[in-house]
Amino acid sequence: MPRRLVSMFVALLVLSGPGVLTQSALADDRVDLLLVLAADISRSVDDRKFRLQREGYAAAIVDPRVVRAMAGGPVGRIALCFVEWAGDTDQAVVMDWTSVGNADEAEAVARRIKDAPRAFMGRTSISAAIDYGLGQLSRSPFQSDRRVIDVSGDGTNNSGRPVTEARDGAVAQGVTINGLVILSEIPLATNPMHTHPPGGLTQYYEKNVIGGPGAFVVEAESFEAFGQLLISKLIKEIAETSPRTRG
Repeated sequence: MPRRLVSMFVALLVLSGPGVLTQSALADDRVDLLLVLAADISRSVDDRKFRLQREGYAAAIVDPRVVRAMAGGPVGRIALCFVEWAGDTDQAVVMDWTSVGNADEAEAVARRIKDAPRAFMGRTSISAAIDYGLGQLSRSPFQSDRRVIDVSGDGTNNSGRPVTEARDGAVAQGVTINGLVILSEIPLATNPMHTHPPGGLTQYYEKNVIGGPGAFVVEAESFEAFGQLLISKLIKEIAETSPRTRG
């Protein structure tokens, strides 16, 4: 009789084990948000602007308010992927998918972003950046009901397919695209319309780049102001995952 009970218990473990492991693995993979940070490093972003942008991202990610937002959702963590882009064939993953839910993890992410070398310079293909970001979302090892591509840039799309086609394709798959516009005081000498399109760059992003549930665009007056604005933008972006209270 005892042997029979042992045999039944072992059989039960064998039968139930895979399901239990699968549920555990799925729980470990869940996050409140999948966020692709897509930064423009085209020719208009010189070395000084590039460094300001990198440092802005690194500083924003470790800001205590941003960390609290990351940890404030139902799961208590989000997943980040940081990419940089320029022309239609110039995209690179600077930091692959990483789950972040506390200050130490945020600090590790910030170091990786800050220390990575610059990959290239080129034209400006926002459409290719969106397509590339969509590809990163599809290969993420983490799972979330919310998927966002956060595009920062200082000019219009001048390479690759029309940006509206890329935006509409991503939105059709349930992805939200937000924008952070970096304004230039002086128009680009070789192509003034690139940095100063009719109606302004912010309006260009509103009409052509952003889309999806809750999409928004914010503008930084300069690369010097980029970091502080990014903090408030990330908080707004991530806060959608936090539990909502009724007033």
